Amino acid sequence: MATQETPGTTGTTITSPEALDDALAQLAAALGDRLLTPSSAGFADAAEVYLGGPERTPVAVARVRNTDEIAAVLAVARRTGLPLGVRAGGHNLARHALVDGGIVVDLRLMDGIEIDTEAGVGRAQGGALAGAYVAAAGEHGLATGFGDTGGVGLAGIALGGGIGYLSRAHGLTVDNVLGAEVVLADGRVVRADADENPDLYWALRGGGGNFGVVARLDLRLRELPVVTGGMFVWPADPGVLAGVLAAFAQAPAELSGMVNVMVAPPLPMLPAEAHGKPVVMALACFTGPADQAEAAYAPLRALGPLHDSVAEIAYPEMFAGGGGPESGLPGDARTGFLGAGAWAPDEAWAAAAIKAVLAAPEGVAAVNLRPMGGAIGAVDAADTAFAHRDAAWMVTVQGLAQDLGGATALGEWIAAASDALGVAGPGYVNFMARATEQDVRDAYPGATLDRLREVKRAYDPGNLFASNHNVRP
Repeated sequence: MATQETPGTTGTTITSPEALDDALAQLAAALGDRLLTPSSAGFADAAEVYLGGPERTPVAVARVRNTDEIAAVLAVARRTGLPLGVRAGGHNLARHALVDGGIVVDLRLMDGIEIDTEAGVGRAQGGALAGAYVAAAGEHGLATGFGDTGGVGLAGIALGGGIGYLSRAHGLTVDNVLGAEVVLADGRVVRADADENPDLYWALRGGGGNFGVVARLDLRLRELPVVTGGMFVWPADPGVLAGVLAAFAQAPAELSGMVNVMVAPPLPMLPAEAHGKPVVMALACFTGPADQAEAAYAPLRALGPLHDSVAEIAYPEMFAGGGGPESGLPGDARTGFLGAGAWAPDEAWAAAAIKAVLAAPEGVAAVNLRPMGGAIGAVDAADTAFAHRDAAWMVTVQGLAQDLGGATALGEWIAAASDALGVAGPGYVNFMARATEQDVRDAYPGATLDRLREVKRAYDPGNLFASNHNVRP
C-alpha cells in the first residue's frame, strides 16, 4: 500500500484507491447510508457549510448518531492519516468543518437537548443549534447565554468563547460550561469537568476542537423569563457613534449587546431615506428588573434613534429569525480587542469606522463592536483558555463578498480598515477567518498557549484534531 507522511500527525495518508475504498467500506458497514461519498445522494449538501470559499471536497461525510460511531470514524482517520474535520453548525469563518480529501464527522443528527429544571442544567448534544437550545430553555423561563444567532452550532460557539446578549450579566458561554462528554483521538469517551479530567475541562473552555469531539455539553441555566431588549438604529454620525459606545461602556453589567456600523439594508422599519446609507445599529439586551430598564437605556435614547424596538420580551425573541438561509458567500474577518475598563472609542475613531464602511467593496461589510466588562472581566484570565478578560471591546471588521472573485478585494479592505481602527490582530477564535501559527499565538497569548500545548500532548499527541485554530503538540 502506497503511503506518505502527513505533516503534524503521526499517521500516514492512504494514496491507494483500493486502500481508501477498503477504509470507507469499513465505515459504511457501521453507518450504512449515513456515510456519504461524492457519488452519494445528498453529499453535495452535506459537504457545504454556511460560508462559501475555495472548494474543499472531503472523501466522505459520516453522519454519526452516537459516541461509538464517532469513535469508529476516528479509528479510520487515525489508522489512515486522512485529514479529519468536525461539523456541527458549520458557521466557522475559517470553514474548519470541511477538509479536502479527508473525512468529516457530521454531528447534526446528534441534536438532542434536555432541560433539567431541578438541577438547573441544560444538556445538549454536540450537533444541537444554539437557537433550539434557547427555545427549549425558554419554555421553562431559563437561559444560557450564547451569541446572537440561533443557527450556529452550540458546541462550536461554546468551545471558542461565546459572547452575546447575556455576557456582561452572566459571563461568556465558556464560563457556563459545567462539563463535557468527549470522544478522544484514541476512541475513549471521557468526562471533563472540575473533578474529572480538570485539565481537559480547562482547555475545552476556549481551546475549541483541539482535544476531541464533544458529544455533549452540560451548561448552567439561570432564571430569565423576560428581558428588555431589541434594536436601535441611528444615522451614522461620529458623535452619535461615539455616544452609543460610551453609553454601552458605562452601562450597568445587566446591559449587553453589540453595535454594528454598516450600510442600511432596505429594512421596512427604517425610513426610506436611510436605505443604502451608513447607520449605527445596536442590538441590546437588559436582564435587570424591568423598572430599571428605562434608566439603563436613557443614554442611548437621548441620541435620537431612527428606530427603537426595545421592549419587554421573552428572551428567545432576541433570536427571532434563527440563523437565516445558508449564505454560500465567501466571508472574511479580522477580530481583536481594544481598551480596558470603561474606555470607549472617541469621535475620531468613530469617524474612521464610518469612513471604512463607506470604502468597503461591493458586498456586505460592517464594523462590529461588542462591549466586554461586567461578568466577563470578573473571571481570572487563567481560569479558562479564553484569556482576553481585561479588554473593554471586542472589535471585528467583517464582510461577505458577492462571489469568490470579490474575496480578494474584501480581504484587502478588511486589512486596511483593521489597521486604520487599531484592530491589531486576531484574538477570538470564533470570528477568525484564518489560522496561521501567529493567529493561534494571538488567540492564546503567553502562558495560555503553553498550557494548551501540555493538554494537547496529553490527549491528542498525534494532532488528529488539526482542522481548527490548531494548538500543535
